[in-house]
Amino acid sequence: MTGERKRFASAILPAWARKSPRVAGVLPLLYLHGLSSSDFEPALEQFLGSGAGLSSATITRLTKDWQDEAAGFNKRSLAGTDYVYVWVDGIHLKVRLEQDKVCLLVIIGVRADGTKELVALDDGHRESTESWADLLRSCKRRGMQAPVLAVGDGALGFWAAVREVFPDTREQRCWFHKIANVLNALPKSAQPGAQAALAEVWNAEDREHAEAAARVFAADYGTKWPKAAAKIADDLDVLLEFYDYPAEHWVHLRTTNPIESTFATVRLRQRVTKGPGSRAAGVAMAFKLIESAQARWRAVNAPHLVALVRAGARFERRKLVERPPSPTPTNAQAA
Repeated sequence: MTGERKRFASAILPAWARKSPRVAGVLPLLYLHGLSSSDFEPALEQFLGSGAGLSSATITRLTKDWQDEAAGFNKRSLAGTDYVYVWVDGIHLKVRLEQDKVCLLVIIGVRADGTKELVALDDGHRESTESWADLLRSCKRRGMQAPVLAVGDGALGFWAAVREVFPDTREQRCWFHKIANVLNALPKSAQPGAQAALAEVWNAEDREHAEAAARVFAADYGTKWPKAAAKIADDLDVLLEFYDYPAEHWVHLRTTNPIESTFATVRLRQRVTKGPGSRAAGVAMAFKLIESAQARWRAVNAPHLVALVRAGARFERRKLVERPPSPTPTNAQAA
């Protein structure tokens, strides 16, 4: 039993239950994943023969431990890890005891072996270049090298920050966010047709067909709704950047879905507790939920191709067209 679980068990469980790692270990997870502190009293009474609930002091100790873990996570060395792709987003959560919201700046990366993991998570401002630059500078100081490609919403302050901190990183705009922005600029009567037309762009078989579909969209919608059409035309290059990568990876690179799906759990937990009690508690709760979910994340499709992307391989029309040059053998190797 970890120190965290021992402290939790000693605070709320009868003596006999504290000796059971299975019982003591599950309670922090139940609280983390959505069981409100007030729900423990009837649950424990039936399960343990005790009406003991979770005191505010117990929750304070638990969240303090999680805050320490989150702080330690954001100080760890990144020198031995290579993130080839990253997804970035800013997720807002309500804070119960404060007037404003906490915005979690999230970076999830794909390692060279194709596996996904949380890279960084911190409090900041979604549209602030400086907030993102601080986070990226911290990652760089701790040894992170520039990702090949970053995927995110166009409204983020991340883009100006990444051009400063990691200028070699390529940019891919999230189609999930972009489609929502385009539809918001159209009347409801035009939205179904526009959504189908946009699917012809992002789901095209290659870049040339996607560009042709984008021209059709501009012709069909640009006259009546020029602002909606401009949202695609102005960002077309960074919307279609994913076509320069392996076709097996396109489904992963077109959207920030890995972040959106992960934070569905975080938002569910927030609804149960009416929001975290503080900004620090919000970061800590999200960190622990993501840490728990990370064990179930699957690798990207064709994970063996990720290393080729890092090595500089080029892909066109779904095919590998240029392999990275092989190193010239030394005299000793030739011998």
